Amino acid sequence: MDDIEFAAFLVSRVCHDLVGPLGAVVNGLEVMEDERDAAMRADALKIVSSSATQALARLQFLRIAFGAAGSAGAELDVGEVGRLVAGLLDGGKVQLNWLGGHVNWPKNWAKLLMNAAMMGADCLPRGGKLEVTLGVDPSVPSFKIVATSPYARVLEDVANAVRGEETHLDARGIQPYLTHKLSRDLNAGLTLTAKEGQVEIAAG
Repeated sequence: MDDIEFAAFLVSRVCHDLVGPLGAVVNGLEVMEDERDAAMRADALKIVSSSATQALARLQFLRIAFGAAGSAGAELDVGEVGRLVAGLLDGGKVQLNWLGGHVNWPKNWAKLLMNAAMMGADCLPRGGKLEVTLGVDPSVPSFKIVATSPYARVLEDVANAVRGEETHLDARGIQPYLTHKLSRDLNAGLTLTAKEGQVEIAAG
């Protein structure tokens, strides 16, 4: 896969994640414009507010997880990373349990953690529990993410992308493939293990 194709798939994933809440904002505004009933207008305003908040949370997360936040060699507070992951999942069916303090990790390790958490949440299509445990030594970053639900599963395309296989990659598989590339560059030893009712992602 060349750089242009990789970038195009990544942009498609960003657009996919934003079109839902932004579309809800537009629909809510249209209702407010046409509706005269006060109760209906109030409900539409709630939809606009919650959808705009969701879109902002996704933008804040994706700006760092996919983008070039910070300069070369920069570090990020993993406590702030936890806040961004919580914002991404807020209002959804995935319950986050973040077990880690405020320590600084190298930027790409923080990006790997964010992408692994996002991938873990995607393994819970009907909701469930996402537990993120950070290593105790800030000088040696490591983490374990456990996604738990009776319906937890890993799609074959996702599993292939995590292993670095480019065959049949699309906008859905590009984020796991980015996670693989981050892990490979860091020599982080990323693993993805699935069993009945549980998916575990670990690195470090």
